[in-house]
Amino acid sequence: MALLQEWRDVAYSQEADKAQLQKFWTNYFLIEKGIYEKLLTNPDEVVRGTVKDLADKFEVDVMTMVGFLDGINDSLKVQNPIEEMDENTEVNLGFDNEMLYKNMVDAKADWLYELPQWDEIFTEEQKKELYKEQKKSGTVVKGPKIGRNDPCPCGSGKKYKHCCGRNK
Repeated sequence: MALLQEWRDVAYSQEADKAQLQKFWTNYFLIEKGIYEKLLTNPDEVVRGTVKDLADKFEVDVMTMVGFLDGINDSLKVQNPIEEMDENTEVNLGFDNEMLYKNMVDAKADWLYELPQWDEIFTEEQKKELYKEQKKSGTVVKGPKIGRNDPCPCGSGKKYKHCCGRNK
C-alpha cells in the first residue's frame, strides 16, 4: 500500500473517536508549524531528498512527513508523485511563496500564514493583498437575473419567456 493511503487511513479514520482524532491533528499541526518555520527561514533553498531523508532532517516520523508532503504539494513549483511514493522516493520542497501563502489562507491555517517568517518574505501590504486575492477567488458572483419579458440572452430577438425561459 502506498504511504499516502496509509496516512489518509490514519488521519481521516472513521473508526477513531473524536478525541483521538483531535489529539492527532493538534499534534500534527504543531509539527507542521515547526517544519514551516524552518522552511520559511530560507525560502529560496529547495530542500530535496528521499521521504525518509526529509523525515530525518525535520526530526519527524515518515508518516508525518507524508502528511506534510500531501499538504504542501499544491504549493510546489514541481509537484511530487505523492500518490505512489514510498520511503525512498526522491521529493523536493521547492515551493512558490505566493501560492503557499494563499493555500494557507484557503485552508484557514492562521497558525501558518501568520508565522513571523512571512514578514521577511512579504511586506504587510503584500500579505494583505495576497489574503484578499485568495478570499476573492472563492467568492461566486452571480450575473444579473433575466426577467421574463427581457430579450433572450441567446440573441434570438424573442422575449426570454418565449425562448430559452419557456420551460423554467
